[in-house]
Amino acid sequence: ELNKADAKLGTEFGKKLDLNNSSIREFRQYPGMFPTLAKMIIDAAPYDSVQEVLEIPGLTDAQKEIIERYIGEFTITPVEPILQEGDFRLNTGVY
Repeated sequence: ELNKADAKLGTEFGKKLDLNNSSIREFRQYPGMFPTLAKMIIDAAPYDSVQEVLEIPGLTDAQKEIIERYIGEFTITPVEPILQEGDFRLNTGVY
């Protein structure tokens, strides 16, 4: 039986990037987002809607354009506590 994290990773991840639960490494597939913009997005989470990501304080116009370019690739699901523990989103331990 899958635990909650594996279930979320297997069913909700892989289709769209979940702004509330994805790790920083998953942003690498979107040019211009990794690592600086990805860290800003993770630090400002959680979000109630995908559009909220455009309201992060301190975003430059160029950063907003990058986010807008990929906005259709993002989704929001409820925060999964196990994926938030120990800074997992910023350091997955995979090297």
